[in-house]
Amino acid sequence: MKTNNIFAKSALLAIAALSFAACSEKYMDDINRDYNHSTDANAKFIIPDLELRTAQDVVGGDLNTYFGAYVEHWEGCHNQLHNAEHRGNQIIAASTYNNNWSTIYENIRNAKIIVNKCSQGGSEDGDDLALAIGEIMLAYNAAVVTDVFGNTPFSQVGDYLNFPNPDLDTQENIYKDIFGLLDNAIELLAEDPTNTVGASDFIYNGDAESWMKFAFGLKARYTMRLINRSADKDADYAKIIEFADNSFESADEEASLNVYDASNCNPLFDFQWSRDGICSSKSMYNKLKELNDPRINHAYEDGSDWYAMSAEEAGERIVTNGTTDQCQAFYPYDVFFFSELADVNLLSYHELMFIKAEAQVALGQDATDALKEGIEAGLYNFNENVVAANNAPSVLIYGGIEDTGIVPDSEIEAYSASIAGKYAAADDNDKYSIVLIQKYIAMWGANGESTETYNDVRRLKSQDNDVYSFLNAGKFPLRAGYGTDDTSSNPYVQKAFGDGYYVYTENVWWAGGSR
Repeated sequence: MKTNNIFAKSALLAIAALSFAACSEKYMDDINRDYNHSTDANAKFIIPDLELRTAQDVVGGDLNTYFGAYVEHWEGCHNQLHNAEHRGNQIIAASTYNNNWSTIYENIRNAKIIVNKCSQGGSEDGDDLALAIGEIMLAYNAAVVTDVFGNTPFSQVGDYLNFPNPDLDTQENIYKDIFGLLDNAIELLAEDPTNTVGASDFIYNGDAESWMKFAFGLKARYTMRLINRSADKDADYAKIIEFADNSFESADEEASLNVYDASNCNPLFDFQWSRDGICSSKSMYNKLKELNDPRINHAYEDGSDWYAMSAEEAGERIVTNGTTDQCQAFYPYDVFFFSELADVNLLSYHELMFIKAEAQVALGQDATDALKEGIEAGLYNFNENVVAANNAPSVLIYGGIEDTGIVPDSEIEAYSASIAGKYAAADDNDKYSIVLIQKYIAMWGANGESTETYNDVRRLKSQDNDVYSFLNAGKFPLRAGYGTDDTSSNPYVQKAFGDGYYVYTENVWWAGGSR
């Protein structure tokens, strides 16, 4: 019996061993699985991160800071921005824009997840509001990445099992997708879908009509972007006006994000507060002075002692663009460098009004009303930047800046009337220049609008209609180089990047280039 018991136990152990061997693969797959964190989320919970990353890192991030120096909204005076100001190797380095590159593609992936979930057959099929928001934000990030980098991965992005190294799409085809996304979103939003997102939407709190107006505004922006590739410019200018008329009716409706406080800083403030790498622009100062623009008396702070500078003192101390020394807290600062609480504008009312005015000028129509709306909205936006600087929590800890004061209503009205008078007396070419220079000044601030100005500058340069009178004698960068994440791993991007010097020689497609 004893022997039989031993054999019985051995048999049981053998069976147990065989059973363990059979299930060990599944066991090992499961043993390190994290059961405490979800691997999926509803679309409404992806939207906040998508909006925040788009505003903070794409609209207001490093791209905007570099491009602000290129278009002479400010100057670079220290470290990487000094290098860019003096056209050093920073401009052609793949590492320069890599943070933005990776964030944009994370946004594109997340926007595609929302679209796939909420489209027909998806797990949230029928959530048309979330679908429309996803489509608009996908279009927005796609436009930024192709405007900045040219031909770039898009259609294969997100399908990593089939396309671990996504190929480049042409800018032309990306823009076809962008307009398709916006058109579909507008169609969905016109049906007034149920508000399924509410407070998860930091921009419009789930208001479908507001999102539809934003989409129409983006169609106006992007139709103007592609105007040099238009087969019928007059027809497209007319569409731009129509799109603008279906968009924002005031600055209260513009697409902006304001979630900023002492722990979540406006991105331009955050850069300057931590890096102290930019200073005031002589080119901008000259424009304000020539136009007797009232902002000149409210725009400048001493970089070291934070006192409000007179226009005369600022003008004496601001140096010509491209000639800054390597220094910090030495040159004058624009007051909005301190605007810790300023909004980030995905699309502002003043930008929209200037787009409309440009289209009207091109068609020989009277653009006075749109021009005045844009000027006045831009001046009030400047005042909001000043208030945001005066109330900056991180600055107030150290006593705050001396208040430069806001531009009074009477001066805003007088300046707007003055420019309107100049516009009325100008010929067609000068009318065009007046609109574009006023737009250029209105887009100057802490709101992340220098990237759009950079797009304008490149579009106009390709038309041989450069109205900006820039002072930097260095070569003007025509685009940004692809990010290190893909120049080091994706053979398609590696080939397109080459040595990086193409950023000085090759326009993007909508500016007359081939890629």
